[in-house]
Amino acid sequence: MLKGNQGAPTMLISMDQINQYHNDGFLIVENLLTDQEVSDFLNHESKPKPEDWQKGLRTHTADPQWQYLATHPNITGITRQLLNDDPQIVQSMYLNKKPDGGQGIAIHQDTLYIKNEPNTLMACWVAMDDTDPENGGLCVVPGSHLKGLQSAHKNLNSSEHASWETDYEMQDQNGQQWTERLHSFEMEDVEPDEILKLTVPRGGGVFFTGLTIHGSYANRSLDRIRRAFAIHYVKNGTWVFRTDIQELTPSLR
Repeated sequence: MLKGNQGAPTMLISMDQINQYHNDGFLIVENLLTDQEVSDFLNHESKPKPEDWQKGLRTHTADPQWQYLATHPNITGITRQLLNDDPQIVQSMYLNKKPDGGQGIAIHQDTLYIKNEPNTLMACWVAMDDTDPENGGLCVVPGSHLKGLQSAHKNLNSSEHASWETDYEMQDQNGQQWTERLHSFEMEDVEPDEILKLTVPRGGGVFFTGLTIHGSYANRSLDRIRRAFAIHYVKNGTWVFRTDIQELTPSLR
């Protein structure tokens, strides 16, 4: 049985690291998870699950292993420092990119997918394998968050990136509802030499803002899988418009 995270030791970052995050829009922190914690999660994911096990982007509300990572004190402690507030969990995702061509996610800003008010959105992307450019590791455009929300279009399906579109139900704070079609976004006016391809070791993570341009490319290694776990957070009191992820979860248990 998993032990709760409340009261566990919390990793803290320095003021220089906090400033780096706000200047660059991202921060790499190694050793967020122990090797055993990573192995426990991957072993859990490898086991058969009931048909109704996954709860969309809110599996952290039902699955103890997902909840363990989404509320991990090293992750939420640093998130609290970067937000300067108590983080609320919006969504969680397990990203399994297979060797020899597993597609990536086109370069985008998360705020395009998760409209929120005020915009306090941020994410932590945790490497569950050693990740680098060859096996489709995370990419960022440093400083891109300083330009605000930028122009994007629907990406074309390719060997690098999958393409999709889905209708989502939206609701504002006054109760007004509408349907909005979202698709796989790709940023415009981003030059290849602006994109920084990161190397992040197993158990390490990347914290980035909701306006930081990021994504990944296909896994071009022949035998190295690339797995990652991503959690999105907002400050307490933030309104999320999409109804499928509108119910926020406290990061402390």
